[in-house]
Amino acid sequence: MDAKEVLERAKADRVIFINLQFTDIHGRLKEITAPVNRLEDILKYGAWFDGSSIEGFARIHESDLYLKPDPSTYSIIPWLSSSEERTARLICDIYTPDGKPFEGDPRYILKKTIEKAEKMGFEYNLGPELEFYLFKENGDHRIPMDHSGYFDLASDEIHEVSKEITACLETFGIEVEAMHHEVGPGQYEIDFRYGNALLTSDRLITLRTTVRAITQRRNLKVTFMPKPIMGLAGSGMHVHQSLFDIKANKNAFYDQKDKYRLSRIAYNFMAGQLHHIKGMMPILCPTVNSYKRLITGFEAPVYISWARINRSALIRVPQWFEDKSASARIELRCPDPACNPYLAFAVMLAAGLDGIEKNMRLPEPVEEDLYSFDEERLGEMKIDTLPSSLSEALEAMKEDRMIEEVLGEHLYKRYLKIKLKEWNEFKMQVTKWELEKYFDV
Repeated sequence: MDAKEVLERAKADRVIFINLQFTDIHGRLKEITAPVNRLEDILKYGAWFDGSSIEGFARIHESDLYLKPDPSTYSIIPWLSSSEERTARLICDIYTPDGKPFEGDPRYILKKTIEKAEKMGFEYNLGPELEFYLFKENGDHRIPMDHSGYFDLASDEIHEVSKEITACLETFGIEVEAMHHEVGPGQYEIDFRYGNALLTSDRLITLRTTVRAITQRRNLKVTFMPKPIMGLAGSGMHVHQSLFDIKANKNAFYDQKDKYRLSRIAYNFMAGQLHHIKGMMPILCPTVNSYKRLITGFEAPVYISWARINRSALIRVPQWFEDKSASARIELRCPDPACNPYLAFAVMLAAGLDGIEKNMRLPEPVEEDLYSFDEERLGEMKIDTLPSSLSEALEAMKEDRMIEEVLGEHLYKRYLKIKLKEWNEFKMQVTKWELEKYFDV
């Protein structure tokens, strides 16, 4: 849609308010609400806001920024609308007063990386699998909404929740392929149809907001926290990835002659991601809590390796039907649902493209269960591990120049500063575990 079509749709939809949405550096959704009579002016000129009020954006003396809506993202917000009066949303890009894209806008950073891929002849396609926990609140306590397990039948309550979430997502043009129970009690996963990186990022932001809105209306609490319950499965966001060859009009990852049915481009792409994975971790797994998920014993990847059938590997090559070459893809298993998808997909794409440009070589696949290997065996096979804490990940990020190049100096410095502050705040905490362990020592 263009601006004219948005105005026509808003009139036909009886829209009263427009929510102008964008994300901060963490991927949290922000919005400005305006009456629909301002829509034409906003589509033409944008809407000003104070960037210094958004963490990681701008300083006081350079705070003026404005939102420019992307017309293709127009959609009715179902839970804020009735048959008579409706609220619509538009996802926005952020600009500076001189009309240039704001270099700290996560969406702009992804768009820049996509542009590089397109110049190399590729479109980057993604299919994330988002996991989360649902809780019921009982006084001051939160308890999982069920005690079911992997792929168990849904209760009547979750069936109704699932139907409402799916219907709302369809209003936004998001085609849900599956929603099912995960390993943990009250843990669920939603999979939706793959798409290009920008569209998929917009959809992920919308999905998280939708799940939160619908569950809240039903007095449930959702968390996308990577490890909300000690000793139980963490929530990940496995991401299926492929490159589409624009000129040849085919999946660039497919090669029928190869043992894994993967092309040289796919191998180079994987090699690039494995090479840069440590530096990418503060973006893919951005919280202190993220690294409590990345431990052995819960199918979360820890070892920097790749394989086809081995789910302990960091990158897996999923199976696909032989006559569906367009489905050739790889799956990165470490990202978690707390990440900012615009930034996560930007660094993932940049790392893969770096592998292609430099013709990086992959090590041999490891199809054995890596969790059963001791340190000596891992050393013999030269298998490295992911950072074990946010602090280690930030040190790795500082050593990887590619991350700074992708994020840009503005966001890179602010991101490091914010995350180092987060780590230092965590270090000062005295936890219940410490009191129980050491109080009487």
